[in-house]
Amino acid sequence: MNRRPYYGWAVVLVAAAAMVGTLPGRTQGLGLVTEPILADLGLDRLAWAQINFWATLIGSGFALAVGRFIDRLGSRAVLTAIVLALAVVVALMGATSAVAWMALLVTLTRGLGQSALSVVSLTMVGQWFVRRLALAMGVYAVVMSVGFMIAFPVVGAVIQSRGWRTAWLAIAGALAVGLAPLAWAVVRSGPESVGLAVDGVPGPAPEAKEPIVGWGWRDALGTPTFWVFAAGSSLYGLVASGIGLFNESILAERGFGPQIYYQTLVVTAVTALVGNLGGGYLADRWSMPRLMAVAMVVLAAGLAVLPHVATVPQVMGWAVLMGVGGGFVMVLFFGYWARAYGRRHLGKIQGAAQALTVLASAVGPLLLAEWVARTGSYGSMFTLLAAVVSVNAVAALAVRMPRPEEAPIALARESA
Repeated sequence: MNRRPYYGWAVVLVAAAAMVGTLPGRTQGLGLVTEPILADLGLDRLAWAQINFWATLIGSGFALAVGRFIDRLGSRAVLTAIVLALAVVVALMGATSAVAWMALLVTLTRGLGQSALSVVSLTMVGQWFVRRLALAMGVYAVVMSVGFMIAFPVVGAVIQSRGWRTAWLAIAGALAVGLAPLAWAVVRSGPESVGLAVDGVPGPAPEAKEPIVGWGWRDALGTPTFWVFAAGSSLYGLVASGIGLFNESILAERGFGPQIYYQTLVVTAVTALVGNLGGGYLADRWSMPRLMAVAMVVLAAGLAVLPHVATVPQVMGWAVLMGVGGGFVMVLFFGYWARAYGRRHLGKIQGAAQALTVLASAVGPLLLAEWVARTGSYGSMFTLLAAVVSVNAVAALAVRMPRPEEAPIALARESA
């Protein structure tokens, strides 16, 4: 008997496209236009880093609010509205020449793009898949990575040939007349809304069962392993945001032009996918603290070699290290908390870790800008960061991963 393809796969493709649509609100996306914006507006790097710092902190609040709207209005309406709002903001950003307006618009791109649109994109996959969620997320990651690999060089080419304002207006148009109508036409809130079983498998989906035991969030924050993993994720966020925003300037200091910068974005995206796949494979076979130590060693190696790259192959090798190390960290960040502390208070525990990561991501560009303003070079900061990341690698080997059933006290407090 011929079976129609499960409709959820169409939703996965739109979700991946939506994540690619966050590009103008992501650090790497802003990094594409940092140099021309500084020239257009007469800003120095420290002022731009301060704008990015506050934009990132304020924009992170959008992620907390959007979940309520998804539950009330459905992902179809919320996704379409956010994409249209982001299109308007990106278009206005491409037209403004005032520093105050630019600061406001960057904040809105952070909130609507990096935060809200990312949350909706990831939520959509979970709404349609239960049994095959891992497979669906794998397909999502591949399509998303390919999308970014296409988007970065295309946008970079437009910036080089027509200017950043034209590129941003083109992105706004693609969001408004491409992604928004697609979202409205394809996305539905879940399989029940179109009369399907979850996963396309006959019969009701198995209910997610709460574990008998689980850590309270205060107890979780009292374990050394929480801080090792939160620090590892935060250090990566700090490094990735700092390098992402000033990557073109960092490579220019080493004697490389914009074209090499655009090529490194593609290499990093491809190798991050390799890191995701490799990290997912190893996470089921190694202890997670051991895998975090490996991720930190790879990341530290990338930071240590950056001040010394002198040829194109060396630059690409650095990009590979950063991509693979980052891919490992992302797998660990999404998978560690539930495995170590259970699901009873997972939202609070992971929320605390996420808050630290967002703070570090906001600090990263400001730290680099302040350092280069005082010393005239990025190099020594990367050497210092490599040392700090290496310390976290050693700490990861020294801690023991907790288990959900080891926290009966948390249950007693909850029931008291």
